[in-house]
Amino acid sequence: MAALTREETESLIQEVLEVYPEKAKKDRAKHLMVNDKELESSKKCITSNRKSLPGVMTMRGCAYAGSKGVVWGPIKDIISISHGPIGCGQYARAGRRNYYVGTTGVDSFCEINFTSDFQEKDIVFGGDKKLAKLIREIETLFPLSKGVSIQSECPIGLIGDDIEAVAKKSALELGKPVVPVRCEGFRGVSQSLGHHIANDSVRDWIISNRDGKPFEKTPYDVAILGDYNIGGDAWASRILLEEMGLRVVAQWSGDGTLAEMVNPPPGKLNLRHCYRSMNYISRHMEEKYGIPWMEYNFFGPTKIKESLRKIASYFDDTIKAGAERVIEKYTPAMEAVIAKYKPRLQGKKVMLYVGGLRPRHVVGAYEDLGMEVVGTGYEFAHNDDYDRTIKEMGDTTLIYDDATGHELDEFVKTLKPDLIGSGIKEKYVFHKMGFPFRQMHSWDYSGPYHGYDGFAVFAKDMDLTINNPCWSMIKAPWLQPAEVAEEPQAA
Repeated sequence: MAALTREETESLIQEVLEVYPEKAKKDRAKHLMVNDKELESSKKCITSNRKSLPGVMTMRGCAYAGSKGVVWGPIKDIISISHGPIGCGQYARAGRRNYYVGTTGVDSFCEINFTSDFQEKDIVFGGDKKLAKLIREIETLFPLSKGVSIQSECPIGLIGDDIEAVAKKSALELGKPVVPVRCEGFRGVSQSLGHHIANDSVRDWIISNRDGKPFEKTPYDVAILGDYNIGGDAWASRILLEEMGLRVVAQWSGDGTLAEMVNPPPGKLNLRHCYRSMNYISRHMEEKYGIPWMEYNFFGPTKIKESLRKIASYFDDTIKAGAERVIEKYTPAMEAVIAKYKPRLQGKKVMLYVGGLRPRHVVGAYEDLGMEVVGTGYEFAHNDDYDRTIKEMGDTTLIYDDATGHELDEFVKTLKPDLIGSGIKEKYVFHKMGFPFRQMHSWDYSGPYHGYDGFAVFAKDMDLTINNPCWSMIKAPWLQPAEVAEEPQAA
């Protein structure tokens, strides 16, 4: 089936909206659009960063998820305490495959759930003393940790625990940073505010610790921000930056350390991969320290080439020549990957619904393989994300913000994509419908997908998924003929 025309896509949106009550219908219409590449701004066409409607199935996470799961959790040598009931911390623990070098429980702590395990009495009497005791116990058990972050869950904001006072007192006792993060899940409309709160806590409690201290600079210092090293992504990216002659002085957050979190201010350039989660701290460093930032995209050889040349433009001819050398080195390998997989994937249609940067950043990698993205959307985007997205997509692409389960189901049934890329909440629903699916939050237990090394893995995974013969054997349960009950035999 060919991609829908603009009129057909607009008709699909109206058809999907018909099931809603009038008020909900009016609201959800603002979150759905047909792309127009000529638009300079998305504000008049799509609404984002608004509260989800009660009663509909949203795929979003909360502010706690944005702080603990994204910004603070992957920093390997600090201990992030989930202050509150045990469930949030257990759900957030080790779910995103943020790879790191280290020994778990000795000098690296990402995969361990540290929690104050709130009980009913803690809600009644408060958890400040329990938190202080927990921090002292952590120091006894894990003396090689470099610091502590306190990730507050919903009850903490409701009962008024003074985590800032506990943090200040504990930091003096331990001689290590103890950072309070007011990321209670009820704050804001999605995990996006959690990113912002976490960025602010880095600004207020960590990054200024470098001020006035000596640092041996070079003209080629850069920091990687917003790469969470899922399946080794940051490593695959860092290889390219170092091969072109740059020195990576910091890497946030995947495989990152507390020491690296204070390194960027002396740097020459901040390289930001995930715009949504790290734009706040990037802007702060630009305003306070005069460090420029740029967004880069290391998904697929076309975007890698563009990004390497853009990064090199901030430096001298040595780095520019280094970028061309890296591109030339890897081009034959990428041509071989495309020659192998493009004939098997050419013309296949993809629907995306993810968070962070993926709804637009991975488009180029699919296009390198001859595939077409016919629908895309974000779980927790702001309009500046959509401003960037409309330039990456085709003119009749369906775009959806904070899509409901109903909307996704109906869009899939009509567009009939050859592949769906979304999250774990959607994975098994679309499996049951018989659609090939990749879990694009954590690469479905594969990776890396960034860099030249990652593109080879990406192409193989897409081929293995789409061309798996199992999909022809699966039929949605509601499309299967009803079983006829056997009549009881006469005795």
